[in-house]
Amino acid sequence: MPSRKIEDLVKDLQDAWRVALVAYVTTYPDQPQPFITCTYRSPEEQLELYAIGRTKPGTIVTQLKSGSKHNTNPSRAFDIAFQKDGKLYWDKKHFIRFASVIKSINPAVEWGGDWKKFKDYPHFQI
Repeated sequence: MPSRKIEDLVKDLQDAWRVALVAYVTTYPDQPQPFITCTYRSPEEQLELYAIGRTKPGTIVTQLKSGSKHNTNPSRAFDIAFQKDGKLYWDKKHFIRFASVIKSINPAVEWGGDWKKFKDYPHFQI
């Protein structure tokens, strides 16, 4: 199972996440709140994800068979989702808001929602 530990991220991403989380919670206190769903994942886990939508049922979730920024140790990427009252939220508007917050804190953070070919809204990397 992929890691969700913030300690598995490079320091710049740890710092950006911590500050962005506080800023987001303060700015949007009544909205679903972000939480990390993945920091580090092993090469084997990356291959499993790559198979989804190709050789396994489902929609394609990654373009990388190997060499993802999630596969470095410490990781250079994290994925998020949103939660409120035990319910998960995947609405694009939440990712757009969080991306705006974290990029204002550290402009070196790249958001997968800004990519031209494959939009990966939950993904942030450095």
